[in-house]
Parts: sequence; structure tokens; C-alpha cells
Amino acid sequence: MPKSSKVTQRELSNEHVTESVADLLALEAPMDYKSSQMSMNMAGGGPPPIGKPDISPDLEDGRPAWNSKLQYILAQVGFSVGLGNVWRFPYLCQKNGGGAYLVPYFILLILIGIPLFFLELAVGQRIRRGSIGVWNYVYPRLGGIGVSSLMVCGFVGLYYNVIIGWSIFYFFQSFQYPLPWSECPIRRNGSQAIVEPECEKSSATTYFWYRETLNITSTIADSGGLNWRMTLSLLAAWIIVCLAVIRGIQSSGKVMYFSSLFPYVVLFCFLVRGMFLKGAVDGIAHMFTPKLEIMLEPQVWREAATQVFFALGLGFGGVIAFSSYNKRDNNCHFDAVLVSVINFVTSILATLVVFAVLGFKANVMNEKCVVENAEKILGYLNSNVLSQDLIPPHVNFSHLTSSDYAEMYGVIKIVKEDSFAQLGLEPCLLEDELNKAVQGTGLAFIAFTEAMTHFPASPFWSVMFFFMLINLGLGSMIGTMTGITTPILDTFKIRKEVLTVGCCIVAFLCGLLFVQRSGNYFVAMFDDYSAGLPLTIVVILENVSVAWIYGTKRFMQDLEDMLGFRPYSVYFYLWKYVSPVCLLILIFATVVEMAISPPGYNAWVQDLVSYTLVCLVLFSLLSYSYCPKIYEKQTGEFL
Repeated sequence: MPKSSKVTQRELSNEHVTESVADLLALEAPMDYKSSQMSMNMAGGGPPPIGKPDISPDLEDGRPAWNSKLQYILAQVGFSVGLGNVWRFPYLCQKNGGGAYLVPYFILLILIGIPLFFLELAVGQRIRRGSIGVWNYVYPRLGGIGVSSLMVCGFVGLYYNVIIGWSIFYFFQSFQYPLPWSECPIRRNGSQAIVEPECEKSSATTYFWYRETLNITSTIADSGGLNWRMTLSLLAAWIIVCLAVIRGIQSSGKVMYFSSLFPYVVLFCFLVRGMFLKGAVDGIAHMFTPKLEIMLEPQVWREAATQVFFALGLGFGGVIAFSSYNKRDNNCHFDAVLVSVINFVTSILATLVVFAVLGFKANVMNEKCVVENAEKILGYLNSNVLSQDLIPPHVNFSHLTSSDYAEMYGVIKIVKEDSFAQLGLEPCLLEDELNKAVQGTGLAFIAFTEAMTHFPASPFWSVMFFFMLINLGLGSMIGTMTGITTPILDTFKIRKEVLTVGCCIVAFLCGLLFVQRSGNYFVAMFDDYSAGLPLTIVVILENVSVAWIYGTKRFMQDLEDMLGFRPYSVYFYLWKYVSPVCLLILIFATVVEMAISPPGYNAWVQDLVSYTLVCLVLFSLLSYSYCPKIYEKQTGEFL
């Protein structure tokens, strides 16, 4: 970097990055935006293109600014690091070959993630506007990109805050001992007490999630009316988000000091605690055991690209909005690399925690399986169905280990080959428990909660876990809401308080769709179909707009003028060729996947006490059919 650049001079000084708007005005030299390079004019000082509105950014408008560089970095980290890092990344790592999945993820992070994240940061910082204003300023016919981004933010915010509401409900339920999901409820019929059948056939945590929390219906067509407890939790979530956004970046930036750092404290505590649990090493070893043959499958690369895409929050407008409050000579290239690395390390840390806990849970379930099947064998021995000669002499049923049971199971299976299926014995393999793919809400609200019931001081760990989920969710929601409010405020200049309250009220009312008894199915449908493909299209349009319409060479020159140094030449080729090609392939693969797989959702059928994939016929919510064979083939076994 040239030593005469403003960036270098400021880094050598003891000044804060941005202390206030006054400091920003004092440090920035006046700029003639009509002759600036970030315009579609080919001549620097010529008139604007026909029909181009005069929306040149003006520092005199009193635009807010970050109080410090640390506050800004934490805000970007809080936005990009969200619930997906805690449950989506570990699930994909488990599903797609353990350590082998990390290779395509890291490669695509370099080829797609960092370059496009850098592009959004640079555009927002250079033009100092929200997503609509940024693309209008680049070229007036591109304003629709910002509008599309805003609409997708709205769709995602509707159901994302519902998940925060669920976490709030579980957070307050955690202040009990024993935890309310640790045991099945007892139903009394006169003088007789029986265990709730639905709970007995599934598990205590599964029953608490589907029946006590969601009180879920068996299909999306049966709304079941509003769930008042989830409605109150959603209202609390929107009140918190609304207050944080109203106070602005100075206040929400201060909130980020806690909400961005606290999850790392909790994850580290869980990792340390998890390493002392029996079976934690088995889980982590399972995570890092690569299945190299899976790494060559196209599906793995497609899911890795999608996860990179969502992990950094590309296309939502939040990255551009946060960056627009920076000084123009801020080193956004350093910010892009730093936030991307932090995001990746966070995903690895969360995966270590998840696999340590799931390793512990797998051992508990495996021991339970051994005990239950040993009791079956004892029953067969007492009724002379099995001969005592089939039991190895060193086996002690009072202290039966997994290896002893495996040996006994193998002998019985060989000797009783013809009638073995009628015995109903299970192999009880630890590997089978570790291979059970649990994702999304199933990981957080079923698998993790079940594991925590076996922790000493389980309410403490439960409170910490769900408070971490709330903080992760709020950091992402604040960024999502900023991506909505900033471009509207820049375009229409209305009072921020009025706009924010209005958006939150409308969002809460629309969000009532997700707090019906069938609301969980709508959350799953929105998560699968409302954001993935639209966001990919938004980002490729952003990429093409800068690299091909505005021009990569001109953009590189703008960056050199803005930053005081020229970015690496590799970005030229990544922006112009590599990223657009990768995104086109991702769009094509997504469309093919959607065409092959019928749209559907996993329904919890109370009568069956199991999951069943419900396929929507002709995309109608009222016309559906059960398709368990497709479910078994596509998604495998759920917990």
C-alpha cells in the first residue's frame, strides 16, 4: 500500500476510525459526484445519462456513522454469523462426507464468497446508500435489483423471527428443574396412570417440541388456529428487533458488542464441557473422518456453494447497508477477508460443539439400545427360544458392553439365520447413531435438548444455549431489517421511527401465518423455496452489473482511488468470469433439483408418531399426498 495513502496515514495515527458524523465531515474532502467515476458516464465530467436522476450522495445529509471500526466489524459478523452456522453447516458436514465437505466449501469460499462479499462492501461504502440507491446510482435501470433484495429480506425476516420466538419460549422454559422435556408426561385415567402414548412411541424431547410447543397438525392444510404461546413469543421477538433498529447504528452497534461476542463464549464453554462427555471424541472423530468418494458428487458442491452464499448474507442488502455507514477510505478489502474467515472459523467451532454433543448422545442412545435388546435376549433364553450355548462364556448381562453385545448379536444372527428377523434384535452400532442426519429445528430443539437433559446442571446449559440462539438470531435480524429500512429511508426520506414501527407491525401480522398450529410447515416451505433461488439471481445480477455493465476495469480504478491501493488482479478475473459462471451453474443446478424433486415438507403425523414427506400436488397447499418412499430416498432417516 502506498505510504502516502489516506488509509495508511490514518492507520499510523491514534485516531478512531469514525468517531462521529462530525469527524467524518472533517476528514473527508469535498467530492463532485457528478464527475465521479462511479457513474455510467464514460466521460468524467459530462452530463448524466438520459433519464438518470440526480441522486449523488451528499455528506451534508448528516448520514450516521459507526463509532469505531470494531463496532462495524462486530455488526457485520453478527449479521453474517447466524443460526445457519450452528445447525445448517454441521448438518451438511455430517451429510456430505465429514472432513471431505470442508474442501469444496473452502474452495468455493475463495472463488465466490470473499470476492462477492468484497464487491458488496465496496459498492455500499463508495456510494453510501442502501441497496436501492446503490444500484440506481450505478445505472437507473438497475434499481430493481435493490427492490428485489428488499423483498427477499422481507420474506426471510418473516419466518426467521419466528425461530427467534421459538428460542425465547425455550429460554424461559429452561428455568426449571428438571427440564420440562426431560420426561414424558403422565396421563391419569381415574386411579390408573399411563405414559402419554405419543411421547412413549417417540421421545420426551420430540413430544415436547411437536405437541407442547407447536401443538402441530398433521398437514399444512389444517391450520389448527393460532398457538397463543408462540404468538406471544413472536410478539416479544419483534419488539426486541424493532427497538434495536429504531435506536440506529450507534445503539445497535453497541448491542453488537454483546450479541456478537456472547455466542463465542457459549460455544467455547460448550466445547470445553463437551470434550469431557463420554463419546465426544467419537463424534469429533466422525466429523473429521473424510469420505473422499462423496466429495466428487455434484450435490456436495451445490450445497457447499449455497451454504457459502447464505453464510455471508450476500444479496440481502444488509452488507451494503452496514457498509454505507463507513468512511470511503476504509479498507473494505481487509474487512471482507476478516469477516469471511471469522464466519468460517465460527462454522468449524459450532460443528465441533455439535459433533461432540451428538457423539455423547449417540453413546447414550447406543447404551440404551444395548440394554433393551439384552433384555429381549434374556427373555428368549428364559423361554427357551434361544439356547444358552449361543452366549459367549465371558458375557456378563449385569455389565454388558457394546462390544460384548456386538459379539453376541453376530453369533445369534449366524446360527438363527432363518428365524433371525422374527427375533426383532437391533445391531446397536454406534456408527448408525452418528450417521443419523439431524438438521434445522430438529438439531436445536430435539437432538441438542435431549443431549442437555443428560448434562449435570442441565437447566444452566439449556439457558446458555437458547440465549446464544437468541443472540445469533437477533444479530442477523438487525442486519436484515437494516437492509429493508436503509434503502427506503434513502429513497423516500421519511421518519425512521415511523417506518420501523410500521414494518414491524406489518411483519408481525404477516408472521401470524407461522404461529398457527401448522406454522412450522410454512417455516420449512419458506426456508426451502422463498430465498434460495431469488437471492442467487439477485447476487448474479449484482455481479454482472458491476463486472460487465459498469466495467471491471473502471471498478478496479474506483477501488484504487477509494482505498489508496489497487486490489489484487485476481479479483478482476473472479468478478468478470469465475463468479458469474459459478453462480449460473448454481442456478441451473437449483432449478434442476426443484424440477426433479416435488415440492414438499416433512409432516409430523400424530397417528403414526413419525415423520412423513408430504408432496404438494401442482404447488397447491390444499392438494397433497404422502410420499414416504421419496422421503426415505431423498432425506434419509430423521431423529
